[in-house]
Amino acid sequence: MAEDMSGFGKRNQLEEGDFYTSEDGYIVFTEQYHLKRGYCCKSGCKHCPYGFKKGRVE
Repeated sequence: MAEDMSGFGKRNQLEEGDFYTSEDGYIVFTEQYHLKRGYCCKSGCKHCPYGFKKGRVE
């Protein structure tokens, strides 16, 4: 069977401090997690370390 070189299916292992659960039961990723991921997804994340604010035009 050929080795999958696409990168699909590879997920970062979540570590302590990467997220917390909100009062509403949602998983909220922290700045620590976003920095480890290494890029901005431009979804307006609460703890975005890249300065992206949803709805702001640059």
